[in-house]
Amino acid sequence: MKNPPAPLEAPVEKELKRLEKVATQMDALVRIPGTRLSLGLDSLLGLVPVIGDTLALGPSLYVLLKARELGASPHAMGRMGFNVGVDYVVGLVPLVGDLFDFGWKANIRNTRILREELTKKKAAIPKEGGPV
Repeated sequence: MKNPPAPLEAPVEKELKRLEKVATQMDALVRIPGTRLSLGLDSLLGLVPVIGDTLALGPSLYVLLKARELGASPHAMGRMGFNVGVDYVVGLVPLVGDLFDFGWKANIRNTRILREELTKKKAAIPKEGGPV
């Protein structure tokens, strides 16, 4: 049986929940009835060529900044930066970028990467009184 993940410290968990809320607002705020598809503010802003995609970049960069502050590894930061970059560059292409936003969900991907990273780091810390 697999051990449950080590719980994160309260301030880290609180910040991570805040970032997950931002990600949901940007990527999956509203579910399209009768489908498994959802769209967020990123998709709506993306309808305005260039300006909308550039505005949507702000919250994505905020998630990256906070991930760095929370101690994400360079590898995780690279993966997250790649997700944001792809989302931005493809989003600049009219229509194709708008359709791409339905599936890519860079912010949700990034908060999942961050949660996994922080959980692994927490699990790797030896418990007090245990073997080192």
